[in-house]
Amino acid sequence: MSATIIDGRAAAGRLRQRIAARTAELTKEGLIPGLAVVLVGDDPASQIYVGSKTRQAQEVGIHHFDHRLPATTTTAQLVGLVKQLNESPEVHGILVQLPLPAGINSPQVLSTIDPAKDVDGFHACNVGRLSLGEEAIVPCTPQGCMMLIKEVQPDLAGQRALVIGRSNIVGKPMAQLLLRNDCTVTIAHSRTRDLPALCQESDIVVAAIGRPKAIAGDWIRPGAIVIDVGINRVTDDNGTSRLVGDVDFANAVNRAGAITPVPGGVGPMTIACLLMNTVHAAIRARLRSGNTV
Repeated sequence: MSATIIDGRAAAGRLRQRIAARTAELTKEGLIPGLAVVLVGDDPASQIYVGSKTRQAQEVGIHHFDHRLPATTTTAQLVGLVKQLNESPEVHGILVQLPLPAGINSPQVLSTIDPAKDVDGFHACNVGRLSLGEEAIVPCTPQGCMMLIKEVQPDLAGQRALVIGRSNIVGKPMAQLLLRNDCTVTIAHSRTRDLPALCQESDIVVAAIGRPKAIAGDWIRPGAIVIDVGINRVTDDNGTSRLVGDVDFANAVNRAGAITPVPGGVGPMTIACLLMNTVHAAIRARLRSGNTV
């Protein structure tokens, strides 16, 4: 039997509707959530991502502040801009689009962002709070993955979860979120032995390694939930370019209980969760100021 296809576009659309409704309420109360997006250089993929983020922010009523800087921007100049945004009361979320051009000290820039405005969830303070089980801004992609998992399995207690990939952006925070939901979690990576056996033992598989079709379909445990974070551009024998995930979808779909497609799975949820984080950051900023109107 073919797996249930987890429709990330539909889930993201529902989330954006809730965000738009909440933003409208806050705007009536005099609080307009503000998102500052900083793009350095002219990387085509980054320009597309930033354009999509700002367009969707506008659609849900979030005030967006775009900062487009040349590739010659120095670390000091970028840090200076981030400090200005930290001080701006109109800005509740700051996103510095990665990757930054060579020569810019990315860790220094990211660590300069006020943790309360770190809507990407990359600051060490938010990473530490997440690992301690405290309130934190959660990275957008893992947060979106968790929401998609709960679309088909609301109660995850006792589930065996495998996260394939140990990046700071997806793999590690994904494992923390699964632990928070009482899963038994294994993290696999390039040095892991017998990955097929681990997959076959897992009720949930989150693939985030950036290698096209690296996870074979027959590795998937029958009935498992498969979340494919990978977005890889490949060229077919006839020269046609297309996007594929880290999982061999065509074969996995016949074994999994539920699976995300690529495209149309995790990707749309990432931006929707960024907007959600921005709204939550605005609400927390109002509470800190003592203005509860």
